[in-house]
Amino acid sequence: MAVYRTVMVGTDGSRSSYSAVEAAARLAAVCEGELVVVCAYVPMRGRELATAQDRLGAEAYQVVGSAPAEDTLRTAADRARAQGAGNVRTIAVEDEPVAALVRTARECSADLLVVGNRGLRSLAGRLLGSVPADIARKAGLDVLIVHTT
Repeated sequence: MAVYRTVMVGTDGSRSSYSAVEAAARLAAVCEGELVVVCAYVPMRGRELATAQDRLGAEAYQVVGSAPAEDTLRTAADRARAQGAGNVRTIAVEDEPVAALVRTARECSADLLVVGNRGLRSLAGRLLGSVPADIARKAGLDVLIVHTT
């Protein structure tokens, strides 16, 4: 079995994604590896934001902008440390989630990319594409899809 030296996890600030962060943190702790927590964001404004919020409802947090990304990363890092992860790094990336996570995993030389399963069958998944499914197809490294819903 491979030892994961760099475990990367994506979070969008949802409860589901924080569950994935906690699972990734426990794995990184057991492997004594680094945990890289990434939050991708695409800032929207005006009419575009209003339309997205109307269509996405509770999922609208995904399209707000970078300030929530920094807050999300602080919360995620705290939760990761509470699960035993000692070496935690956070990165906010302005891009679509799949592209941001795949590119950042390569840049960080991640051995494992962790995402939650939310979005596989949701309205947001149908509208925005399923991040977990797209990551599994495009990552080019081991992917762990954590059952979070």
